[in-house]
Amino acid sequence: MPVQASRRPPSTEPGAPGRVPPIIPSQPGPGGRGPGGAKKRPKRKDPLWARLTLIFGAVLMMTSGTAIVGAKALIGQATSSIDQGNLLGMAGKTEAEGGNNLKGPIDMLLLGVDARERWASDDVRSDTIIILHIPASHDQAYLISIPRDTEAQIPAFPKSGYRGGTDKINAAFFFGAQNGGGWEGGAQLLAKTIKNMTGISFDGAAIINFGGFKSVIDALGTVRICVSHEVTSYHMKLVDGKPMWNADAKKTGKPMKPVVHKKGCKEMAGWEALDFARQRYGLPNSDYDRQQNQQQLIKAMAKKATEGGTLTNPIKLNQLIQAAGKAFILDTGGVPIEDYLFTLKGVTGNELVTLRTNGGTYSPNADGSRESLNELSMQMFKAVKNDALADFVVANPEVLSTRK
Repeated sequence: MPVQASRRPPSTEPGAPGRVPPIIPSQPGPGGRGPGGAKKRPKRKDPLWARLTLIFGAVLMMTSGTAIVGAKALIGQATSSIDQGNLLGMAGKTEAEGGNNLKGPIDMLLLGVDARERWASDDVRSDTIIILHIPASHDQAYLISIPRDTEAQIPAFPKSGYRGGTDKINAAFFFGAQNGGGWEGGAQLLAKTIKNMTGISFDGAAIINFGGFKSVIDALGTVRICVSHEVTSYHMKLVDGKPMWNADAKKTGKPMKPVVHKKGCKEMAGWEALDFARQRYGLPNSDYDRQQNQQQLIKAMAKKATEGGTLTNPIKLNQLIQAAGKAFILDTGGVPIEDYLFTLKGVTGNELVTLRTNGGTYSPNADGSRESLNELSMQMFKAVKNDALADFVVANPEVLSTRK
C-alpha cells in the first residue's frame, strides 16, 4: 500500500513538534530516576511494536527491530487465524485527519467483552474500553481506560434499530448488537459514541474476548501479576481443587471453596489471571481497580512474550498466533496488518504507559445517578486528539496509573 503523506512525519529533533518528551516516573524504582538521581532508564532491546502485536492478535518475528525472520509466512498465519471486520463504522479517521496512513499518531480502540458460550451474541456489553495511543514519533504507547459506567449520549444506530439516548457507555455495545447488528454493530456504535464524547477518531479497533485470553496466557505459560488488595472471586469457586464458574460448580453438588486472590506478586495461570482481572466487587475503587488490573494483565502478557523467548521460538510463536486467533476480532481501518507491523518496527522497548481517568476514583454526574468524566480527564482526551499526550502527562503526573 503506498504510504500517504497527508500527516506530518515524526521529527527526530529534540523539542521539535511531535517529539515526545520522556515520561518522568512518579516515584523512584528499578531503572527509574528519583529526585536528585542522574541515571536514565536504559532502553530495552526488545521492540515494543512486537509486544503491541499481541494486542492486535498478529505476531511477527523480529529481533532488535532490525532483522525480519519468516515475515510473509508469519503474517499469513496471523491474518488467517484472526477474524477481521468493520468495527469502526463512521468513527474511523477522515482524510482530513490522515485517513488510512500510518505516518502520524495511531489511535486504536480496544474493547474487552466477557463472552461465554452460553450467552447470546447480542446479550453482551463491553465492560472494558481502552484507547491505545501511539504518538507520531512512534516511540511510546499509552493505554487509557474509560469507566464502564460513564454517562454517555449514545447516537441513533439504524443498523440495529436503536433510536439513541442517554445511558452508561458500555450499553452502546449492547444496543448496537441488537437485531442482527452483532459484535460489529456493537463496536461501531460504541466507537461512534466515544468519538462524539472525546473527539478522537480511530485508525483501527479490536474486540478482545477475555475468555479467549486464557488460551493466549496458557500458550505463554504463566504471567506475573501483582495483587494490591486481597479479593474473593465473585465469579468462580474451587471444586476438588478445580476452578469452575459458580453456576457449573453448583451443579456438581460437591463442596465449594472460594477463590481468593491474596495480596502479593505471583505467577498466575490463565484462568487465575483472567479471574483476577474480572473482579471489581470487593475492591476499594471497584471498576477503577479492575481497569488497572486489566491494564496490568495486558502489560504482563506483552512482557512475558518478549522475555520468555516466544517471539524467537517458531513453535511457541505458532502456538501463540493460533491462540490469539481465538481471542481477537480486528479492524485495521483498511490498512494491511503488515503495514502496521513495519510502521512500528523501529519502536524501541519503552514500557506501555497506563493512564487513568478521574484520578482513579468514582466521579458522579450532576445528580449523582451515573458517572461522568472530570475536566482533567477530558483535557487528557483532547491531548490524545492533538497528539500532545506526553506533554500532558508530564504536566499532570497524577493521571499515571500507579500500583499501591
